[in-house]
Amino acid sequence: MDTLEYGDILCESKGNMTSGRLKMTDQNIIFKSNKTGKVDQLNGSDIEMVNFQRFVDSIGLRMFTKNGSLHRFIGFKSGEEGKLADFFKKNYAKDMLEKELSLRGWNWGTVHFNGSVLNFDCDKKTSFEIPLQNVSQCTTGKNEVTMEFHQNDDTPVSLVEMRFHIPVTESAEVDPVEAFHQNVVKQASVLSASGDAIAIFRELQCLTPRGRYDIKIFQSFFQLHGKTFDYKIPMSTVLRLFLLPHKDNRQMFFILSLDPPIKQGQTRYHFLVLLFGNEEDTSIELPFSEEELKTKYEDKLTKELSGPVYEVLGKIMKALVNRKLTGPGSFIGHSGTPAIACSFKAAAGYLYPLERGFMYVNKPPMHIRFEEISSVNFARSGGSTRSFDFEIELKTGVKTTFNSIEKEEYNTLFNYITNKKVHVKNTGKSDKAGYNDNDFGDSENEGEPDAYLARVKAEGKARDSDDDGSNSDESTDDDFNPDAEKEEDVADEYDSNVSTTDSSDGESDDSAAREKKKKKKEKKEKKKDHREKTSSSSSKSKKKKNKDENAPKRASTAFMLWLNESREEIKRENPNLKVTEIAKRGGELWRELKDKSIWEEKAAKDKERYANEMKNYKASGDDSASKKRKKESSSPKKSTSQTMAGSGFKSKEYISEDDSSSGSDDNKKKKKKKNETESEDDDDEDEEDGSGSASD
Repeated sequence: MDTLEYGDILCESKGNMTSGRLKMTDQNIIFKSNKTGKVDQLNGSDIEMVNFQRFVDSIGLRMFTKNGSLHRFIGFKSGEEGKLADFFKKNYAKDMLEKELSLRGWNWGTVHFNGSVLNFDCDKKTSFEIPLQNVSQCTTGKNEVTMEFHQNDDTPVSLVEMRFHIPVTESAEVDPVEAFHQNVVKQASVLSASGDAIAIFRELQCLTPRGRYDIKIFQSFFQLHGKTFDYKIPMSTVLRLFLLPHKDNRQMFFILSLDPPIKQGQTRYHFLVLLFGNEEDTSIELPFSEEELKTKYEDKLTKELSGPVYEVLGKIMKALVNRKLTGPGSFIGHSGTPAIACSFKAAAGYLYPLERGFMYVNKPPMHIRFEEISSVNFARSGGSTRSFDFEIELKTGVKTTFNSIEKEEYNTLFNYITNKKVHVKNTGKSDKAGYNDNDFGDSENEGEPDAYLARVKAEGKARDSDDDGSNSDESTDDDFNPDAEKEEDVADEYDSNVSTTDSSDGESDDSAAREKKKKKKEKKEKKKDHREKTSSSSSKSKKKKNKDENAPKRASTAFMLWLNESREEIKRENPNLKVTEIAKRGGELWRELKDKSIWEEKAAKDKERYANEMKNYKASGDDSASKKRKKESSSPKKSTSQTMAGSGFKSKEYISEDDSSSGSDDNKKKKKKKNETESEDDDDEDEEDGSGSASD
């Protein structure tokens, strides 16, 4: 089979060039948009004419179908025209000719209607062409016609209106202005209700946009009529249809994806979300004949439809839009429903894992396709052990986080992501895997590994080692106190007054200044002693407890005994796994293991072994605790006075006495008298000792 594929091709859609992938086979020509994922398919048998056009740096294809519609693709490299011509000649028996464009820039010429395309020719060459499906309104004047176009929010510049002046001659049998108008309106997508509505649904609850609306369905569009707003939505703007059950199993969401979105002021609604109760039923008779239902809708509809409202509406929209109605996939959560309760930012909603993507309802509704996703990430929810966050990162760099998902949903969601081959990227310290399925499992069962507890302990040890390393290199400069030095400099500057009067005043001023300096010096010494005390106490508290190398080896759990035994086998079966992934795979196999009695017995024996060895070890006195007790009992205790003197600590009495002695002359005299009395007592003791020795 002859097939051509091109990765970066632009397709004209509503006046905007949309990038995507183009695939041409012997049966179909398929274009898939990179932005919306919408797939447009053109049957090869419907192609009536194909041309190529030369642009500045590329080649473009221009294809007409038998119903008169025009399809244009741009982005083929120069020199590809021969290859493309051979493809169309071989598969579709069509000659690909060049379509020459007029470059004169004239604003007068001849108009030709070719199917649903208006061609404006200058000098027998096409100057421009307009697909009439882009026309939203056409009005006439005395000798002119005005065309208005549908707006597209994706285009930086939009053509809003175009006017054609048509000369009127008296000899013309038919009014040329009216003929021009009829040709445009015949192919234009003008949203006007012609005839009765196919079906009408009254007072439906709409979540986006919020309110109660009546829905009137016509052949080419449907009308959303509310108390304040009224929308006319073309069927061609509906991209996808979703029918999803509410988590309470009593309601249903019916969702329509729209491109372009409907507008309400400056707000754009890309999704139309309707909510139905399962008990709401209806019965409708469609205004179609049996022949129309068979030929036009291929028996997708019946003359009479009855059942739940959401089911009847879904059948009608599916047949008119000609799109698949997407339902929930194979995912079933912990609660037994395909919905996962979560929240996005401040709004609560439901996340639906589908077969080809995720759908989030509500505020705002989001549809994320797998092909848009770069990676997903599982993370703790604000430190809580009862929930987790699910983060989706797109290839464009945009990140979307769904918060507060119950931890019971983790295993099913993780298995679903793995089966869909979506890349899981959990980042932690040093960009290593931070979370796995063991983190959210039930770690309270005896014998099961608690991965989260082990990881927290490891991080705590790493922090302790970092703190010890940083503190060991630090040294405190006790002599440097910028605040104290600054105060002392200021005091010296303003307290040392120069005497300009008699000598008695000068002596009194100098003595006062000396006393102030002495007080400041003593205050500085007190602060220094306090810093030394605090630094010595903090250094003692930061000493780490040394590990006892002679202690017996701790007992292993049943899981660790099994993992050490099975590690090599896991490596052989999974040669591409990393070291951390081997432990993760081991955890999965351990949970699947039904009979764990052998390893639990081994763990019990190892536990008994550790208890006996530890008992003997303590009895022998080799453990660090007993050594410490012996050392404390053998060393004599120092007296309180010796300890205080050795540490340089001054008692409160000494400090207060020192302060009082520096304050007055009376205290100095008392202290001097006290010292003399003490010296006399010492002399008396010496005399007694001397007399005693003489008598002996």
